[in-house]
Amino acid sequence: MTRPARGRLARYGFGTAQSDGGSRAADLLGPDGLGLWRVEEQEPVDEPAAELLAALSRAADPDLALRQLHRLVEAERRAVDPPALLDAVHADPGLRRRLVAVLGASSALGDHLVANPEQWTVLATAPDGLAPTADGRLDLPAAGRLTAATAPVAVLRQAYRLALLRIAAADLTGGRGLEQTMAALSALADATLAAAYEIAVDELPAGTARPRLAVVAMGKCGGDELNYVSDVDVIFVAADDADLSVATTVAARLIGVCGLVAWPVDAALRPEGNRGPLVRTLASHLAYYQRWARTWEFQALLKARPAAGDLALAREWIEALAPLVWTAAERPEAVSDVRSMRRKIIDNIPPKELEREIKRGPGGLRDIEFAVQLLQLVHGRGDESLRAPGTIPALRALVTGGYVGRADGEALLRGYRFLRGVEHRLQLQGLRRTHTVPTDPAALRWLAAALGCTATPGRSAVESFRAEWVAHATEVRRLHAKLLYRPLLESVARVPADGLRLTPEAARHRLEILGFADPAGALRHLQALTGGVSRTAAIQRTLLPVLLSEFADAPEPDRGLLNYRQVSDKLGSTPWYLRLLRDSGPVARRLARVLSSSRYAADLLAREPEALRLLAEESELAPRTREVLCDGFAAAAGRYPDPEQAIRAVRALRRRELVRIACADLLSRAGGLAPRPERGSEAAAPLADVTGVGTALSDVTDATLTAALRTARAARPGPPGLRFAVIGVGRLGGYESNYLSDADVLFVHDSPAGADEQAASAAAHGIAEELRRLLGVPAPDPPLGVDADLRPEGRQGPLVRSLAAYAQYYARWSKVWEAQALLRARFVCGDADLGAEFEALIDPVRWPADGLSREQVVEIRRIKARVENERLPRGADPATHTKLGRGGLADVEWAVQLLQLRHAGAYPQLRGTRTLDALAAARDAGLVDPADAAGMAAGWTLAAQVRNALMLVRGRAGDQLPRHGVELAGVVRLLGRDDPGEFLDEYLRTARRSRAAMERVLDAGA
Repeated sequence: MTRPARGRLARYGFGTAQSDGGSRAADLLGPDGLGLWRVEEQEPVDEPAAELLAALSRAADPDLALRQLHRLVEAERRAVDPPALLDAVHADPGLRRRLVAVLGASSALGDHLVANPEQWTVLATAPDGLAPTADGRLDLPAAGRLTAATAPVAVLRQAYRLALLRIAAADLTGGRGLEQTMAALSALADATLAAAYEIAVDELPAGTARPRLAVVAMGKCGGDELNYVSDVDVIFVAADDADLSVATTVAARLIGVCGLVAWPVDAALRPEGNRGPLVRTLASHLAYYQRWARTWEFQALLKARPAAGDLALAREWIEALAPLVWTAAERPEAVSDVRSMRRKIIDNIPPKELEREIKRGPGGLRDIEFAVQLLQLVHGRGDESLRAPGTIPALRALVTGGYVGRADGEALLRGYRFLRGVEHRLQLQGLRRTHTVPTDPAALRWLAAALGCTATPGRSAVESFRAEWVAHATEVRRLHAKLLYRPLLESVARVPADGLRLTPEAARHRLEILGFADPAGALRHLQALTGGVSRTAAIQRTLLPVLLSEFADAPEPDRGLLNYRQVSDKLGSTPWYLRLLRDSGPVARRLARVLSSSRYAADLLAREPEALRLLAEESELAPRTREVLCDGFAAAAGRYPDPEQAIRAVRALRRRELVRIACADLLSRAGGLAPRPERGSEAAAPLADVTGVGTALSDVTDATLTAALRTARAARPGPPGLRFAVIGVGRLGGYESNYLSDADVLFVHDSPAGADEQAASAAAHGIAEELRRLLGVPAPDPPLGVDADLRPEGRQGPLVRSLAAYAQYYARWSKVWEAQALLRARFVCGDADLGAEFEALIDPVRWPADGLSREQVVEIRRIKARVENERLPRGADPATHTKLGRGGLADVEWAVQLLQLRHAGAYPQLRGTRTLDALAAARDAGLVDPADAAGMAAGWTLAAQVRNALMLVRGRAGDQLPRHGVELAGVVRLLGRDDPGEFLDEYLRTARRSRAAMERVLDAGA
């Protein structure tokens, strides 16, 4: 007869944990138990019983709630006459909801009520219809009435339990949110500390003067974010030496009382920890923190708050230590100390608990707290709004101030609330200190139910809980790493606190110290960037102190700030710009370095500011391969039928690649800002030297010419079968392009069989002219001149020749200087077979089998001397002219090319277009002394580096290394050197050695 009843009861959730189908519940609810269930009719005895059963079914653990309710009723029947609980539960819906919620969620509080069956009344609804207060206040008179004990400690214990009972009931029924619950628990801790303090003072021997002793709350209690079961961290402060003895007695007794009443009091955060005296004077504390305190101790002081005892003394102590707290981040090791401490906490977790720890484990509460506290230490020096002891208020202030992104802040707040909710439910169940998610299936079901997780189709409540937990933990861990290891933190920490407060007076003074030539003009830029109360201005106020320090390291700080203002004006309203600078690795400092070092890069970024995204990823600062560039440029051109639109798209891609290469070059010698290859990345390695820059720039030019040729041929198709190729010569052919190099080329075509030669030549000429026209259309992009002056007969000769015409010319009229020009000729784009045929045609010319005659060597030397005398600009200093000066690029290239012309016919290893490769091959073949080869290689490399650096610094072509001034300082800084005078001496010394080696090579050929 009872089986159906049990089945019906199972629908209320009874018997799930025991898998007994409600057998035990039927006994507790039936006539011999609570009398709420008619076994024969299989229904509640009346409407109030049905409402109570429905309330029990909604408990976190219906079986636990029912057992505890049955025990409580039985205890009341034994202790109170007449019993009133069931009648009150039926009559008071609020009491019913609160009591059942507590009984189903906390076996410990249920046991307390069973032991004190008259105390359930504290959960009753007040006559005015309001729920009982749950703000953490102690009601000592009520506790005295509800317990037979009269000793102060016993009464305090009862008062604590009653207040905790009310807080738990409000928490479990939605009457209090997480923040209100934490604040109430912290207030209860304060009240308990204060009551214990008074008990300890009252127990002092008669006539003993009351000491001035402050109890300062620390940790979670200090942050008003205490949980249900936790040690309460405190520090004891005495006013002076006269108070020490009595104050120590009071403090020790306070610790004992609180241990008996509620929880252990932990004073280990005091100076010297457990090895130090329990109580110190304010002066002793100050002396310790000034001299001995470590970073973690200042981090702990972020949460210091007056709690009990002499509150005025506590406030005085906090105010005295505040200047030390808010300069702690300026210690060189401060940021790394906080990071190291977090790693140590994780390392000390037992491996079997690591994945279940919601507090100390990865993705746990400590990840959030450490990230927030480090940001407070660093940024709170200049922004007092961040000086909040609680994690949630501090995180909100960080978001409001722009130090943390809105989305990141909301994700951390959600994660914190979820994890603290899990912690509260775990601790409330048995009033035990725990932060570990259980593995027992029944315990997991209870936890999921206590958190309000519900089953969905295909997913149990436990699975829903696990999915939410994993999602939060993963996001918290990601954001922890993002914020705690944000490179900007070290930079901000190095800025003095005064530098973070950009008031007009402070800013003007700081600008003068930093070396700005026009502090007033710079201040106007700062006011434009940081004025107002917008979030953008707040983020700029965070970034600018660091950026100003970076600008100050440059020879022209004013120009760096101006360039930054221009970029910010263009991008300031975009949602990603400032977020990128604040959050994404070393982007802010990289941008400052680029803008303050290079007019060339600054001009490019001003035209395409979105390209600064390249600074965020290491892989983005690696040059793209020639194949990738050609495919990308061709695809961009192919999207537009109009030739000029197609070339605009190609030139935009070229501009972006120039930004990539220039930024990588500028940063390659910038220490910690230098891009590094990512492990496992398939991207090309970052630029390592000047030959890498030359190759990268030549590849970009190749891709540009390839796309332009396809566009030109589409616009001027010519006769079917017409073959056309572009041959690179000069620096393009040698993969030695610089930032402002023209593309030195030769154009060659081959007519289809049976075609009109004149018509084919005209068509080829039209293709070449169209290519040059398209790339020469005025545009904001850096120009790419197409120079064909190295063709036979120079400007007097035809722009395009057929393959046969080239063969005829080189066979009959070619001079030795033209053979020299062909040494760096290589196929660039167009018909690959035609390019190979052209290279085969010129090979005997540039690499003659019998070398050079004496007359030809003399001719080369004569031309070299003429170039040196006539082409060096008027007024140029030959000692420091990187291209035509003594020991510069031309000297080395003429020497290497002479070696190639004389010996490449016999030594195939010399047959290359790159200067340094050919020089190394000549050295290995014994054709040049190794010391001379090393001297020329050093001279060529340094001259090429200086020439590129000059172009980057000045933003325009330049070959003359100045002997003084900001441009010399800019070149020196860009090349990673320190002293301009020493660098100039090094350049002159290297150039002299290179010149002497070149002369020996040329003399050897005479």
